[in-house]
Amino acid sequence: MPPPIPDAIPAQRPIARWRWWVHLIVVGSYPLLGLVGRSISNDAPRGPVLSGRVAGLLWVSGIEVLVFCVFFFVAWLVSRASREELLLTWRPGWWVVPLGAGYSLAIRFAVGVVAVVVMTVLAASQVISTEKIQEYMKVNRPDVESMVSVPALKHDAAYYWLTLTLVSFVVAGLREEMWRSGTLAAMRALWPRAFGSRAGQCAAMALIAIAFGAMHLRMGIIAAIGAGLLGFMLGLIIVLHKSIWPAVIAHGLFDATTFALLPWWIAETRKLQGP
Repeated sequence: MPPPIPDAIPAQRPIARWRWWVHLIVVGSYPLLGLVGRSISNDAPRGPVLSGRVAGLLWVSGIEVLVFCVFFFVAWLVSRASREELLLTWRPGWWVVPLGAGYSLAIRFAVGVVAVVVMTVLAASQVISTEKIQEYMKVNRPDVESMVSVPALKHDAAYYWLTLTLVSFVVAGLREEMWRSGTLAAMRALWPRAFGSRAGQCAAMALIAIAFGAMHLRMGIIAAIGAGLLGFMLGLIIVLHKSIWPAVIAHGLFDATTFALLPWWIAETRKLQGP
């Protein structure tokens, strides 16, 4: 069994509130930068964010990671938050990888169950017909082509494996979980009564998940809702283990399997839609 998790994060040296405010503003503004950038890019020629070439994928990934590192470093430079406060401690030992793999499967199952339950309830209550639900899902399916090049995934081995490794585990997994834990650290420090307990941290992760979902609005409303739900569950893993690393592994494996199955899923969806 994994080693026991401490009930509370060890007390650290006191940090002035204004430092935590700056930390929160800097880290919290990072998703807004992405939304503004994507809004501006709407006027540019349409194409996947990760390009359709290996060079373009490496360039975009490098820029994304570099910009985030600048934001995170500036926030840390002001707050000087400890590794424990930022939940960067490697915990729980070698169990991180198997736990992350198990959580990845559990999250995928939970997302599927939620989707089925919602559609079943809507259809059973006659709020909307099954046919309309299916039509809505077809019309509003996640616009994954705006993020990644499906043809490149199918025909370029280097692009395929970079997407499953670099993009899934670093650009998505590590970067987004560090952003999540950095935001939580500031919320916990600024409002300890509201977000200091485990239940409060779960509530904070729910708020953070809303921002995480908004970052995916470009891919459609269904993708944004799914990303928010995914973000909330990853946040719960962080709170449970007081560490980002099981969530990083879970997030990376979730994205990697999604990208691996993407060409097949797109082909099957188009078959269902017909000519």
